[in-house]
Amino acid sequence: MRGAVLYAPGHIRVEDRPDPAIIEPTDAIIRLTATCICGSDLWPYRGIEKVDGPTPIGHEYVGVVEEVGPEVRAIRPGQFVVGSFFASDNTCEICRSGYQSGCVNRVPMNPIGTQAQFARIPLADGTLVATPGMPDADLVPSLLAASDVLGTGWFGAVAAAAGPGKTVAVVGDGAVGLCAVLAAKQLGAERIIAMSRHAPRQELARHFGATDIVTERGDDGVNVIKDLTNGLGAHSVVEAVGTQESMMQAIRSTRPGGHVGYVGVAHDVALPGDELFFSLVHLHGGPAPVRQYLPQLIDLISERKIDPGKVFDLTLPLDQAAEGYQAMDERRAIKVLLQP
Repeated sequence: MRGAVLYAPGHIRVEDRPDPAIIEPTDAIIRLTATCICGSDLWPYRGIEKVDGPTPIGHEYVGVVEEVGPEVRAIRPGQFVVGSFFASDNTCEICRSGYQSGCVNRVPMNPIGTQAQFARIPLADGTLVATPGMPDADLVPSLLAASDVLGTGWFGAVAAAAGPGKTVAVVGDGAVGLCAVLAAKQLGAERIIAMSRHAPRQELARHFGATDIVTERGDDGVNVIKDLTNGLGAHSVVEAVGTQESMMQAIRSTRPGGHVGYVGVAHDVALPGDELFFSLVHLHGGPAPVRQYLPQLIDLISERKIDPGKVFDLTLPLDQAAEGYQAMDERRAIKVLLQP
C-alpha cells in the first residue's frame, strides 16, 4: 500500500509500505476512503517535536472495514466506520467515565499511521463507530472531521462549560478552533467570539456561529475581550493552539469563576501559579476523548445538522501529501484532506 512517512523535519515521503495485517485478535483492518493532515502533525514536521527516523504518520481516518480479528464482535466487514486518534477499549473504568483518551489500554494511532490506503485499528470494538449505512460522498469530509478536529473542538467547548446564556471566546482559528465555534453554537452559547486575523477563517467562523471577530492577539486581544464583556471577560474560553501566549491569552480573557477548555497540544507552556491562583478560573482539557462524542457527532452529521467538513479547504491525492504539509505549514490551507 501507499502511505506517508515523516523522515525528518520538513521531509515527508509517500512510499510503498507493508499492507497491514491482523496482529491482535481485537484488531480490524480498514480501507481508508479519506484521511487528512492535522495541525498537531506540524509539530514534528516543523522540528518542534523530535523526529526519530522514518515514521509513519497520520491519526485521522474514516473508511470501510475489510477484515476483523476473531475477538471483534461489534464491528463487521463492509461497515463504514469512524475512529479517533487513540484506540481505546471503551470498557475500562476510565473509558466508562467518558475519558477514552486516557484509557488504561489506549494505543496511539500516529505510529501506526493513517495517512495511507489501509490501516490496522487496535481495539476495534471500542474504537470504531459505524455510520448508519454507507454515507453519501458529500458527508465523508464531515465524518472525517469528527475523527479528531470536531471531537476535539467539541471537548474544548464542553470543558469550557459553553452553554445557553454564555459568552464563549475561542483562541485559535485552525480547524480545532473553528470546530469549537461550531460546538459552542450547538451547545447554545449566546455570544461566540472568534479570535482570528485571517479573512477566510473569519468567514468560516461566522458560518459556524461566531457573532464577533477579534483580530488582536496577546494582551491586546485580552483587552478587546474585556471591552466586549463589560470588563469582566468571557464565561467560557477555548484554547486551541498550545503555546504559552495562547494559554495566557485564554486565561486572562476568562472572567473569575469562568472556565477554560484547553485542547491545543501544549508545547513549553508554564503557568504562573500566583496569577492562576488569583484568577479564580477553572482549567480543564487535554487530549480529547473523541470516542465519547462520536455517536452524537455522527448523528448530527448524518442528519445534516452540522457541516464541519468545511474546514477542509484543500483536497489532494495521498501521493501529494508533502504539498499538503507545505500548504498547512505556510497557512495557505486550514486543513488538507488526502484521498488515498
